[in-house]
Amino acid sequence: MGIVEAEARKKRRYTNIQQALLATVALAGVALVATTAPNLPMALDKLPAIKRAKLRYQYKTALGKLAAQGHIVFEKRDGKQYARITESGHKALAFEQEKAKLSNAKKKRWNGRWRVIIFDVPERRRKTRDRLRETMERTGFARLQDSVWVFPYDCEDFIALLKAELKIGAAVLYMVVEHIENDKHLRAHFGLK
Repeated sequence: MGIVEAEARKKRRYTNIQQALLATVALAGVALVATTAPNLPMALDKLPAIKRAKLRYQYKTALGKLAAQGHIVFEKRDGKQYARITESGHKALAFEQEKAKLSNAKKKRWNGRWRVIIFDVPERRRKTRDRLRETMERTGFARLQDSVWVFPYDCEDFIALLKAELKIGAAVLYMVVEHIENDKHLRAHFGLK
């Protein structure tokens, strides 16, 4: 495995750990930091010492990153440290859940309608525009033009959350289209008949 692949794998692993911790804290409301992953101590005992230390480090790092991003805050009660999800954490969790739904939508039967997302984000907000394009690409949308993207399944909730997160509501339009001329390449891209 190459260096770039290894780095990408490491980043995905941290993201997965962060999402699991965020979901756990969200479900619990307020969770004792030591018990955020309740089976972690038992699972760690079965691993070799080196792997145990690495997992503990990843767990603490993931919690620290979530706190740095403002998704959780730590509170002390009765001498114990607790993690509590913030409003920002709820939004991030909802966004990730919608992204997961899009992945599952690809297993559904297509209704023959294309979802077209067009945007016009001004040059002064170039970083936001680039982040929007990157998110669309990572999520699996197909690019028709620089500011026109297509997806075959319902993604309105995902786009609404993305618009809210990037604060670009009026600059992005969501359309449901019956037919796109010469859509063979799109059907092939998404594996549709």
